Amino acid sequence: MGGDSQEDGRTKSGGTEDIASESRNRGFFLDLFVGLLNLVAMPALTVAFLATAQAASDGDRKSERLLFAMAIGMFVLAPLGSTLKRWHYHRRRSRETSAEPPQGCLFNPIFSFCLTAVVFAAVSAYVLQSVYGKSEPPVGIFVGSVFGGIGLMVAHTVISFRYFVPPKSPPRSAFLRSPISGILGDACLYANTVLFQLVWNVLATAALPPVSGAIDFLVRLFVLVFLGLLLYFPPRMFYLADDIGRPTTWLTILLANSPVIVRVLFGGG
Repeated sequence: MGGDSQEDGRTKSGGTEDIASESRNRGFFLDLFVGLLNLVAMPALTVAFLATAQAASDGDRKSERLLFAMAIGMFVLAPLGSTLKRWHYHRRRSRETSAEPPQGCLFNPIFSFCLTAVVFAAVSAYVLQSVYGKSEPPVGIFVGSVFGGIGLMVAHTVISFRYFVPPKSPPRSAFLRSPISGILGDACLYANTVLFQLVWNVLATAALPPVSGAIDFLVRLFVLVFLGLLLYFPPRMFYLADDIGRPTTWLTILLANSPVIVRVLFGGG
């Protein structure tokens, strides 16, 4: 009786918490948010980012610090957000009798690690080029950046994928059990998505020759859809665990990326 009462108490007290901090529709809202962002605000943000990158390459320290902060954000926001949401996510799923752990290659840590490695390689190359220009960086700096990057990538992957492992006991921190931690976790994951979308939009500014025919159009469409989904998956992964089985999920993901794809195909990048 005592155990049942405690469980009932936890259920009653946690009802509002689950509603406030966890929802199976967060992925849909993320797709809607990204779609509107790509349609309305991201073109201007992309121009601002390119101007910042140009200023950084010209030696502007504020621009360099801003780019560095964005790079750090791409490594910190996902582990931080997943840590803040982990308890709320598994607490809700434990009450769903049909809930099963996410499976498949998309939820394989190796896949995520490889994507993180690509992002780190691009950021590291840009930083070294900004600092040393056309000259080669010192061996110690180069080797340190490589091994330091590997450590960051491993830590990023391990911490992020702990999100899918049910905790053995409630967090000791009262903050991690409070509704605000789940809300802040969502905010971190949404901010991480914005940074990845900025990278996607910057890549989409590459100058391309006009489409030469139907085959060329279809090939470009396939490549753009593939790249869009590839860059969208890392931040979307935490919500995809909930709605990957919904028939409309992949449609909303495609629609979220469609403004960029349409601009590249018909608007010249």
